[in-house]
Amino acid sequence: MESSQPQQQQGPKKRGRKPKPKDEKEQQQQQQSAGKMKEGKKAQQPSVDEKYTQWKSLVPVLYDWLANHNLVWPSLSCRSYSFSPRAPPFFLGWGGGGAGDRSLSKLPTRIDSVSTSQSRQTDGSVPNTLVIANCEVVKPRVAAAEHISQFNEEARSPFVKKYKTLIHPGEVNRIRELPQNSKIVATHTDSPDVLIWDVEAQPNRHAVLGATHSRPDLILTGHQDNAEFALAMCPTEPYVISGGKDKSVVLWSIQDHISGGSIVKQNKPGEGNDKTAEGPSVGPRGIFCGHEDTVEDVAFCPSSVQEFCSVGDDSCLILWDARVGTGPTIKVEKAHDADLHCVDWNPHDDNLILTGSADNTVRMFDRRNLTSNGVGSPIYKFEGHRAAVLCVQWSPDKSSVFGSSAEDGLLNIWDYDKVGKKVERPSKSASTPAGLFFQHAGHRDKVVDFHWNASDPWTVVSVSDDCDSTGGGGTLQIWRMSDLIYRPEEEVLAELEKFKSHVISCSSKP
Repeated sequence: MESSQPQQQQGPKKRGRKPKPKDEKEQQQQQQSAGKMKEGKKAQQPSVDEKYTQWKSLVPVLYDWLANHNLVWPSLSCRSYSFSPRAPPFFLGWGGGGAGDRSLSKLPTRIDSVSTSQSRQTDGSVPNTLVIANCEVVKPRVAAAEHISQFNEEARSPFVKKYKTLIHPGEVNRIRELPQNSKIVATHTDSPDVLIWDVEAQPNRHAVLGATHSRPDLILTGHQDNAEFALAMCPTEPYVISGGKDKSVVLWSIQDHISGGSIVKQNKPGEGNDKTAEGPSVGPRGIFCGHEDTVEDVAFCPSSVQEFCSVGDDSCLILWDARVGTGPTIKVEKAHDADLHCVDWNPHDDNLILTGSADNTVRMFDRRNLTSNGVGSPIYKFEGHRAAVLCVQWSPDKSSVFGSSAEDGLLNIWDYDKVGKKVERPSKSASTPAGLFFQHAGHRDKVVDFHWNASDPWTVVSVSDDCDSTGGGGTLQIWRMSDLIYRPEEEVLAELEKFKSHVISCSSKP
């Protein structure tokens, strides 16, 4: 199931963005207006390279840890999480394409070994892959400045070591892990099916031209059209939800297919080898209809396997409850002023839901304020991006903190507890959006995905698609901001006073 038109796609697809029809006069007016705006802003705004150079000079001040890993091929998804009791506590994954990463050297002292999974999208010269890697993350307040600031943007990081490669049947658009057992992973590709993988049981593969794809352990069926991005796995039970171009949200249970932490192989009598090898198909428990356009993202309620939400290109936010039927429980008709791309449900407070949109904003909704007739205003609108928001996620470390990434190449970290508070740090600019307290500017192109690591506090993995800026490839970064940024101000000041007293005491000794 290789992509049907690999030679036409020079880079990853746009996130469900359909060009709106325009007449010729309107197009000419927009082009002239855009040209004038660019000319006026050239002298005012620094270039992407200038901004990046400034950011890199501040890395030793802003970060406690940072690893930069160049990707030969673009990636649309990345995850970081605990793999298994026998494996390192941080799992990085990505999907996409390209030649294999090298086995890399270890940092010598005080390391927390971490893992990632990532997608890889190719031009057809090599297979698309799902890559699992370990990442060595230095413990807090240990890394020297040169370890995190002196990196080559065109090189692979010495702290990222590939663990396993799966050859994926088609592009990997989205990766999600089962929270109760993170070695079980779901992926979306350009098809109606959701693919389930037991990555520990899967054999390691070499991504060479002509290689057959790895065989998924389960295939979830039920969509009538391609389901490319909207995908979530339940935090409490082994349930999966997905959304697609058929405007529906589909719910599955894979409970009966898991035993002892692994997916049970079910070879039925009389089945040929090919059919058995592809893994059994699992039909849906429910198909939920209510959207009027492509469903772009979905999320489970943290406290209920029966409740979930979805957003789509129809600008709607819909809440569902499988216990009361397959229609919307609550439908917010105009959640944003444009297509919605992402949604996340607060794991600490299941009343709060985040949405991100092509209107460049992040909005926070309280479901207690929403009504079944589609009326519902966000309790706050966060404005800090200059382009479409692609991903939002609540932090596992603090209930009021979340991140948002966008096509402007920025990953913003927000704290809604700071919204409306007049007490600000003296260095804070008056133009800084309310609630924004950190901005990761290490990517030079759109940040298509990011993920907080639940095992390593305040550690994030993020990935950018660099096709527009460099003509191909991408950048994977694993980073942790300095704790002086997120700790309470009074706590930081008290620590600085202790340090000052210590310095004075040492200098006064004969």
